[in-house]
Order: sequence, then structure tokens, then C-alpha cells
Amino acid sequence: MWPAQHLTPVFLLLLFFLAAPLQAELSQGEDPDTGLRHWQWQEAGIHFKLTQRLPDQTRAFFDARGFDKPARERIALACVFQSEFKNTAGDDQPPVEYELTDWRIHTDEGSRSLMVRETWAPIWQQHELPEPAQIAFEWALLPTYQKYAAGDYNWGMTVYGLAPGSTFDLEFSWSRGDKQYTRRIDGIECPPDIHP
Repeated sequence: MWPAQHLTPVFLLLLFFLAAPLQAELSQGEDPDTGLRHWQWQEAGIHFKLTQRLPDQTRAFFDARGFDKPARERIALACVFQSEFKNTAGDDQPPVEYELTDWRIHTDEGSRSLMVRETWAPIWQQHELPEPAQIAFEWALLPTYQKYAAGDYNWGMTVYGLAPGSTFDLEFSWSRGDKQYTRRIDGIECPPDIHP
């Protein structure tokens, strides 16, 4: 049992740690084998990671799913990232939700939305892309809306509609219960097209 004179400082220290907000952590890195870069954000029980996909990777992926050359090029040259989103909070926390249509891309030319599944659907219909290829495309993209219980995660492609090598800032958001979070990652680089 601690003496009474030590209870107040210990109690105040405990309150400080309990009340301190979770710190946001942004990290960047590069795969030593491929040279592909990634940006990773962790905060308030979420993990969000963007990893560059070379246009050649995207070309090969969609070639294997029945895309003709013009359709492959349309997506391959649109700044594609492999994206991961995970709810890392405990079971005692409400689920996490996001809506990609709320996210914004910022460049020197202004601000725009991501190219989500719903953006692409009329493009592929006009292009007369076969239905199996459209379905494969839809499932390859990160869902436009998702709700994650504790420990849930998902990954898929996100598309930014920018030329290879472009740089942009991403304003992204999510909610947990009645709390809304909006954050920004600056200086994200679209992968270059090394075999144009």
C-alpha cells in the first residue's frame, strides 16, 4: 500500500495516460527488392497503407482477366495503389466505417475525388468491356464503403486518376461510433511507367 501523500501524483499520472489521445503515426518506406514505395498511417485503432503498383503490374493483372489493350492502358496509367485498411482496436470499441467518395485528392491543379467502382462502371459499359472482366475489376478495387468490426481488414486497389509520376496529397476520413476523423498524407507519388 502506498502512503497517502503519493496517491495524488500517481492518480494524476494515470489520468494523463488514460486521457492522452492516441498519436498518429505516419511512416514511409521502400521495398528493397522492387523499389516500390509505401505510405502507412496508424492512429485511433486504424491501420491504412498505400503501396505503389507499377503500371506493368496493373497491365498484367487485367490482361489475365480479359481486358483488351485500350482498357488495360486506361487503368494502368491512372495511378493505382494497393491499399490496406484494418480496424486494430479492441472488441470494446465501435466498428470503423469509411466512405471513399468522401476522400479527396489534392494537386497543384486543384482537388478531385478518387476513381471508385461507381466511377468506372459507366466507363467500362461504354467501352463494352465483357461482364466477367467488369466483375473482376469491381472485386479488385477497395470497396467504396466498408464497415469493419474489431480485427477486420480488407485490401484492394485504389485509383487516383493521375499520370504516372504525379505527386498528390490525400485527405482521407473514417468514423468510429460518433467520432469522425479526417487526416491528410502529403507528397504521395504515383508510380512511374518504366515501360511506356
